[in-house]
Amino acid sequence: MTRDEKKQVEEEKEKAREREEKRLVQEIRADFEERREARRSVENGWLLNMNFLSGNQYCDVSPLGGLTQEDKQFYWQSRRVFNHIAPMVDSRIAKLEKSLPTLNVRAFSDEEGDIKAAKLATGVLKYVQERIGFAETVSRCTLWAETCGSAFYKIVWDEMGGRQIAVDEDDNPVFEGEVSVSAVSPFEIYPDRLDVEGIEGLQSIIHAQAVSADYVFERFGVAVKEEPLNEYTGNYSEPSAGKLPAQAFGANATPVRDGVILIERYTKPCNAFPNGKVEIVAGDKLLYQGELPYENGDRGERVFPFIKQDCLRLPASFFGSSVIDRLIPLQRAYNAVRNRKHEFLNRMAMGVIAVEDGSVDTDELAEEGLAPGKVLVYRQGGKAPELIDCGNVPTEFAREEEWLEKEFTLISGVSDLSQNSTPTRVTSASGLQLLLAQDESRLSATVGSIERALKGVGRQILRLYRQFAGTARLMTLTGENKKTQVHYFNATDLDVSDVQFDVKSAVSAEEKRNTVLRLYEAGLLSDENGEISVENKNRILDAFGFGSVENARDISSLHIVKAGEENLQMLKEDVLPDEYDAHALHITEHTRFLLSAEFKKREDKEELKKRYVKHIALHKKEEKAQAEEKTQAEEKTSGQVLVEKK
Repeated sequence: MTRDEKKQVEEEKEKAREREEKRLVQEIRADFEERREARRSVENGWLLNMNFLSGNQYCDVSPLGGLTQEDKQFYWQSRRVFNHIAPMVDSRIAKLEKSLPTLNVRAFSDEEGDIKAAKLATGVLKYVQERIGFAETVSRCTLWAETCGSAFYKIVWDEMGGRQIAVDEDDNPVFEGEVSVSAVSPFEIYPDRLDVEGIEGLQSIIHAQAVSADYVFERFGVAVKEEPLNEYTGNYSEPSAGKLPAQAFGANATPVRDGVILIERYTKPCNAFPNGKVEIVAGDKLLYQGELPYENGDRGERVFPFIKQDCLRLPASFFGSSVIDRLIPLQRAYNAVRNRKHEFLNRMAMGVIAVEDGSVDTDELAEEGLAPGKVLVYRQGGKAPELIDCGNVPTEFAREEEWLEKEFTLISGVSDLSQNSTPTRVTSASGLQLLLAQDESRLSATVGSIERALKGVGRQILRLYRQFAGTARLMTLTGENKKTQVHYFNATDLDVSDVQFDVKSAVSAEEKRNTVLRLYEAGLLSDENGEISVENKNRILDAFGFGSVENARDISSLHIVKAGEENLQMLKEDVLPDEYDAHALHITEHTRFLLSAEFKKREDKEELKKRYVKHIALHKKEEKAQAEEKTQAEEKTSGQVLVEKK
């Protein structure tokens, strides 16, 4: 084949590749438009919720789609907003933030290796959460879920995150990489089915967001042309690295400025694509096409990097429901009652004047009214103007208003106690405690969804660290002795196949102190002789905020750490105990290692056993010598006391 023929073949391949990319881009954009139209009615409900939350409560969903403003029937009608939805949502979010659970990894068994793996996984989770500001991400997701019904976490590996570890040949910085967890609004998520309740039931999912052309060029190195986005701004929220300004939500919101829709379509693994696939499109350009990058499944398979959090789950529905959906009819009725009541009061205060035709200047009277001290001149022989009796405000207004306020509390799941008002009929402490317990039980469904979401995020974080962290990852943790420790760990040590998560609800300091006091009064912190051990004393001091006192007095944790270091050192050489060791603690730790599965798996366990037995014998000898010295000192002291008495 000649050079010209080879060139022609390459050109034909390039044209075929361009045609295939163009076809794929058109297919992805058509798929996106189809999913957007299928989700339109759900999206209108989200926009309505956001308007009611922000105070624009005289709007509704149009039969033709979108939101429309409601007009007054009469020009004099009062259209004020008495927003009860916003404080209800604020109270729910405050209670959820207060009881936000924390993640702890529980050991699969009591073996030493499983315990160390669990401690390492727990340390990694705490380390990552502090580095990436995970608490703020959870707060944003909770706000989206409470407003729209659902929110999403996106868990990816950021190669530009973490510490700088080197520079490449072009003097560009090289970073160690870090997990990135971002809050994604439901406006950006487009599933292939709306009747599936969980992400695991989807075959594909689209993450679409409005960005600028500069953002696409900086991230992918491809120049795209911006176009006007004539949609509500709520369709897409601004990405963290985007350049578009934040827009206001509302029924009359202005269109988004020129930009481009960045579409990421994730497809589940199947026979044709064993590792799944991800395709990224912006404008008319294909930016990326490849396999799902993360081994974040339960068995190491590749799944979607998204976790869903719901406010209230719905059967046969992908997106959850918000409490605002249930409060909107009540808010409409409450606004109507309060406005009609105020109109009635205005009639009573301002008065409705009846005048005879031609007896007075009606224009002047309509403009100025009956001001105090006004001289009213009317036609001679005519009838003087008079105020019509409007009666009293009907009692039905007060009854309806009271019942609507009670229904707000019933439907929102937030009692009066959460809004700083104590019920007048409840005066006993037990009754108030029962109301608080009922208040927490009403939020249990939402709290359960948050716990499930955080477990899923924690698992994906550990799996990404196992996949990308490398063989020598640096991590700074706070040890059991309250001191900062620097650890190097291997990613393969994060065996996340058998991890079990403990989700513990946050307990306030006041609740912890009250619990400790009740345990102390019940005698549960004392031994059989009625004495409190040093460890329990230090825990009590820590619960009351005296951590420095604990650090000064409790050295048992330091001895346990030292015994663990000796266990590692004795794998290579003999170690002699020190005179100041707490020999009982050391003997326990060394014996625990001899009984662990880690020791039984070693090939040189017979030699190690002799070394450990020898070391334990030295500890027992030192412990016996210390006991004898203590006995002799006590006998000597008692003898001196007897002599002094004589």
